[in-house]
Amino acid sequence: MNRQRRRPTPFDPLVRKVEAAASLDAPAKAVAKQVRSAMSASAAVKEAVSGTWLGHALHPMLTDVVIGSFVSATLLDVLGGDEDGRASERLIGIGIAAYAPTAATGGNDWADTEPVSDAVRRAGLVHAATNAAALSLYAASLAARRRGERGRGVALGAAGATALLAAGYLGGHMSFVKGVGPAQTVFDPGPTDWTPAADASLLPDGRPTPVVVDETPVLVLREGDRFYAIHDRCSHRGCSLSDGEVDGDDIVCACHGSRFDKRDGSVQRGPATAPQPAFQVRQNEGRIEVRRLG
Repeated sequence: MNRQRRRPTPFDPLVRKVEAAASLDAPAKAVAKQVRSAMSASAAVKEAVSGTWLGHALHPMLTDVVIGSFVSATLLDVLGGDEDGRASERLIGIGIAAYAPTAATGGNDWADTEPVSDAVRRAGLVHAATNAAALSLYAASLAARRRGERGRGVALGAAGATALLAAGYLGGHMSFVKGVGPAQTVFDPGPTDWTPAADASLLPDGRPTPVVVDETPVLVLREGDRFYAIHDRCSHRGCSLSDGEVDGDDIVCACHGSRFDKRDGSVQRGPATAPQPAFQVRQNEGRIEVRRLG
């Protein structure tokens, strides 16, 4: 069967070149390693920048502030704002102030994903570098405006907006094409009807066991006469939860340490932001059957 391809866009050749640039791997891996080390130093910091407290990734919300402020300043330059240009200056100042937390949250999301995707690793590095270029141009624009060189400031702002839009395109590509950020279980939550999952006699006691139920990966846990089942693909970055461990009522992801309640899949600790789909479990003639809760 032929696979249908999406309609090509004018930017596809450039994106393909970026994703194929193996020369970016060494610096990208080094940067990502440093980011992971810094973010993992404190569980509270990791959860904060990941958006666990918010229920979804924090980075997209912050990008709205940076992009909105910078682009609004440039639009005022084009369409006409106040006579002294103070409004544009204030907007640029807001964008500069919001840049650091925005970069931190985005870098955290990228660093957790890049080890399993060459394309994301390379595109993410270029995305960050282009954003940094936009920041530098807007900072230079603000400095020029404050020196009274308004024409130069407007030109630098326009250049910054161009860089910012290029970076935004790459960011959207990583989020919406490469899947960096969305819950990894959202399009495959599992069966809603009772469906056979495993032979009860073959399940080891106390150890997570991966099974496939109607093409959905499911973690089944047997503890004596009790059985639990949650989605096996971690909602955070897609790692197999059955490779992790059981700690009390929690299933701990081996990749990034997210913890989910074995009973209902709720997030007990980040960096995950979305709960795991959980399943009711029953025995039927020696077979374990599951169906999705809710």
